[in-house]
Amino acid sequence: MNVAVVTVGDELLAGRTANTNATWLAEQLTDRGVAVERVTTIPDRIDDLARVVNEYRAEYDAVLVTGGLGPTHDDVTMEGVAAAVGRRLEPHEGALEWLAEEGGYSHEDLTDGTGNLPAGARALHNTNGVAPGVVLENIYVLPGVPEEMKSMFDGIAGEFNGVRTHREVVVADEPESALLDRLAELRDRFDVSVGSYPGESVRVAIESTDLQTVQAAAEWFEDRTEQPS
Repeated sequence: MNVAVVTVGDELLAGRTANTNATWLAEQLTDRGVAVERVTTIPDRIDDLARVVNEYRAEYDAVLVTGGLGPTHDDVTMEGVAAAVGRRLEPHEGALEWLAEEGGYSHEDLTDGTGNLPAGARALHNTNGVAPGVVLENIYVLPGVPEEMKSMFDGIAGEFNGVRTHREVVVADEPESALLDRLAELRDRFDVSVGSYPGESVRVAIESTDLQTVQAAAEWFEDRTEQPS
């Protein structure tokens, strides 16, 4: 299963808010064996959101969108997602009933449009807030508030599954350029993917869906490199 993550918000693009939602979601999905192939941040603009979501929903098994849910003028995510699939926004009776019965909100308590969701969408109830999320075709829309996003994702996590990838990291106390031949031989000998990340030392990440292969490859490479003291 491959997915794209789309985070929405001018604050993210300006660097005033750290994009912790993207990091958390990518980690959760990867741990479930799902390949995260895109993480894209877009401004609070309906046209941009509609264009990106429409492109990604055709290319990936699922698109997860976070941020831009709520009653303020810059909360345009629902409108953008609806435009991406050619649906209109309309009051969602199930979402409104849940807000009334579980949240204790009457219609008069809610800001206009709070329960307006794309036609035909499945509502995702917000146990830590007010604004509901939705599932529409293969698009999942979650709140931007981290606590709300995490609890909502926990409720749908079972819909994201794949083959788990195992990972071992070997730290080499040598220049990356000196490791090139051994990295090439590592890839030739073992059916693994390899990434090298230089810093004070070089971190070599070895990954495969087979645990024994990863362990054997890591042991082989570690035996042939200098380790930090």
